[in-house]
Amino acid sequence: MTIEEVVMKYSTMLYRICVVMLGNEADAQDAVQDTLCKYLERTGGFTDQEHEKAWLIKVAQNRCRDMRRFNLRHPKIDIEEITASYEDPEYSEVLTELIGLPLSVKSVVYLHYIEGYKTAEVAELLGISVNAVKKRLQRGREMLRLKLEEDPRKRGRS
Repeated sequence: MTIEEVVMKYSTMLYRICVVMLGNEADAQDAVQDTLCKYLERTGGFTDQEHEKAWLIKVAQNRCRDMRRFNLRHPKIDIEEITASYEDPEYSEVLTELIGLPLSVKSVVYLHYIEGYKTAEVAELLGISVNAVKKRLQRGREMLRLKLEEDPRKRGRS
């Protein structure tokens, strides 16, 4: 069977299975796509169409299980939920830009400025030196300043 035939015949069924297992349409689409990519990598060996169908279902279920396991270990926070919790729109814009910073800088800036930890406390929490915290704070302030200056609307001016 060609990939086009497989997609036409099984994609809807695989999608429904993945939606039920993941409870999220976007993740289900990813799981189906990953399943079909695995199918492309496979060099045949199916005894009949039922064997092929069973293989696709099993691969989709395993992919969904892997995705759920990953999501449990690495929870996500929706940026819309975070920014909506702040009344000051300028503050939420800064927070949005903060989320776009590299992880090493973002965590230091967040802990220091948002959560209110002192530099020594941030250093202890992250297992880095106080000087590293200070340097990352400096870099983070500079990156935020440059990002906010790129778009005058982000500074509250029009």
